[in-house]
Amino acid sequence: MSRSAVFLDEMGVGPLWRLRHVAAPEAVDAVAEAPVEMEATVAAPVAAVAESVVEVVAEVAVEVRAEAPVAVAATPAATPAATPDDTAWFDDAPPPPPAKQLGDADIAALDWDGLTAAVAKCARCDLCKTRKGVVMGRGDRQGAWLMLASSPSRLEEREGRALPAEQGKLLDNMLKAIDVDAGSDVYITHLLKCRPLDEAGQERLPTELESAACRPYFERELALLQPRTIVTLGSMAAAGINPGEKPVRGKVRQLGNASVVATFHPEMLLQDETGKAKARAWADLCLAKSTHAGG
Repeated sequence: MSRSAVFLDEMGVGPLWRLRHVAAPEAVDAVAEAPVEMEATVAAPVAAVAESVVEVVAEVAVEVRAEAPVAVAATPAATPAATPDDTAWFDDAPPPPPAKQLGDADIAALDWDGLTAAVAKCARCDLCKTRKGVVMGRGDRQGAWLMLASSPSRLEEREGRALPAEQGKLLDNMLKAIDVDAGSDVYITHLLKCRPLDEAGQERLPTELESAACRPYFERELALLQPRTIVTLGSMAAAGINPGEKPVRGKVRQLGNASVVATFHPEMLLQDETGKAKARAWADLCLAKSTHAGG
């Protein structure tokens, strides 16, 4: 195959001309006599065109290869469109408002479950910023006896339970000594549900503001429980149950329909090596028992 035929075949170009009519014998003879000249005459321009096309294609390919990296580097990366589940916008959204705190009237309408939930998320005073947990009351919610301490200790805060461990065991034994079943007729709670701490992280007395903020919770417990006898545990509980009234040991006071008798906190009794405080506590319990029986 001639060179021109190869180019024409590669380019997909057929013969440039075909005989459509039978030519005169003289014309046929003339063509037959000069095939070389005709081929050269026709093929030369075609070959030149083919070579030019090849050179142009080669130059374009070189230019494309040379410019392709630049074009790719210059093209900025496409930003993926946000999907319907994309929540990146949420990072810049304002935080939700704090949960609404219940007012005194709202607390006064709560049942036991609602009261427990309200105490758990309470932010009525600054103790919510330092507490490790709240301590809700425990025991028989229909008990006739109420054991009342002032505020949770470190152990109570950690356990989330009023008077746990040795304190609770001692209190159970004290009540058992006056024939009171601590498991079925007694409810134990605090005036404050959070542990007051100073700036150094040490326990301190509650402020008037803290006591006032927590008071509605205790009053609601009292209204739901309706105990006949309240035994205050420790001097702070004795003073806090009736603010402004000086507590006196050995004397029965009243809080609504309940009789109030003051005694020592079990933690103090555990530290009493002389036995004097335990003897006084026994006298207090006997007074509470006789008052309860007479009521």
